[in-house]
Amino acid sequence: MGVSKSEEFTLRDNKIAACAKALSHPARIAILQMLMKRNACVCGDIVEELPLSQSTVSQHLKELKAAGLIKGNIEGTSICYCIDTEGMEKASKDLRAFFDTMSDFTMKCC
Repeated sequence: MGVSKSEEFTLRDNKIAACAKALSHPARIAILQMLMKRNACVCGDIVEELPLSQSTVSQHLKELKAAGLIKGNIEGTSICYCIDTEGMEKASKDLRAFFDTMSDFTMKCC
């Protein structure tokens, strides 16, 4: 496996890439939508609603948490997840700014 050169890019570029990676799987989108609809912490319900194993859901939750899009709080023997509103707002702002720069691109290609 090759060596990552992410340190060669700006912090903003790395943040956008991490967010895009976290959003790049339909299961993660489904998890985020579920958490947004409920507007509360969700524990084992996530596994019951997705056609995925517990370990697969855990991996997806790990990616979303690493990207700062969700939070996880330990409650007894389980972890309850909810949307990290501050992280989602930052990600939204970064992605919006990225795509806004594209709207200035007027050159016709192909």
